Amino acid sequence: MLPTHGRFGHSAITQRPDFDWPGGARLAVYVAVNCEHFAYDDGETDLGWTPGLDQPDSYNFGWRDYGLRVGAFRVAETLERVGIVPTVLVNSEVYEHAPSVPAAFRALGAEFVAHGRTNSVQPNAQTEDEERATVELVRRTVADAEGAAPRGWMSPGANPSRATEDLLAEAGYAYTLDWPIDDQPVWMTTRGGPLLSVPYPHELNDLPVFVHHHQTAETFASMIIDSFEELREDSRRQPLVLSISLHTFLAGQPYRLRRVREALEHLRAHADGVWFTTPGAIADHYATVVPPPR
Repeated sequence: MLPTHGRFGHSAITQRPDFDWPGGARLAVYVAVNCEHFAYDDGETDLGWTPGLDQPDSYNFGWRDYGLRVGAFRVAETLERVGIVPTVLVNSEVYEHAPSVPAAFRALGAEFVAHGRTNSVQPNAQTEDEERATVELVRRTVADAEGAAPRGWMSPGANPSRATEDLLAEAGYAYTLDWPIDDQPVWMTTRGGPLLSVPYPHELNDLPVFVHHHQTAETFASMIIDSFEELREDSRRQPLVLSISLHTFLAGQPYRLRRVREALEHLRAHADGVWFTTPGAIADHYATVVPPPR
């Protein structure tokens, strides 16, 4: 047999129990906003339009930092305007570097998801002890700032190590966004007990759309609307989750933000049977209707 991660088995989405989301909704929708900080002159900022520049790479560092200086606030204003509570995937270093960014989303009642210390360091570059220390440090930092420990995690670069899920469960996290595997939550097995994988998008994500696939803002807006309408139809048969991922330095660019806002306004105008929520609320409800396997 091929090597396996051992976290979960195969499950056909057509062969699962039926249930409703709160209020009888059939489609749960959340919008994730990635707020990330990078080291300057210490490793690559990754995803640069001009890879291979000598350090210090102020061009790509600045492109990223634009998201914390400008883009984050424009995205926050847009979500407030359309009436969607944000889910904020936050590097803990953002609290030190740009504390006004989490403050802007906190004012909107955002859910904060731990997103590592910095996107300059990914779990696969750490030993297990180093990663454990990071997981615990980030949890404490977010708890101190927000008054409650984060219940969810997403690894920098969406790149967990072989031990990440074990460390998360042992540290008290309830769910992860690292696995883009399904349109419903999936229970995972860890040495610390069950951990829920809540859907998070690779496709409906502005980073691969703009940086890897070189698509336009208009294409991304169409992707959001078409995904929403298709899943809204499908959700008549079974409950589903639609997640949308934005990065402050990408969706926060003015010409892109206009198209993103139009797409989100479409979603809000066709909200019958739709629950606009956060991944933490999705995890809580799912655990009541589909308990973890014994």
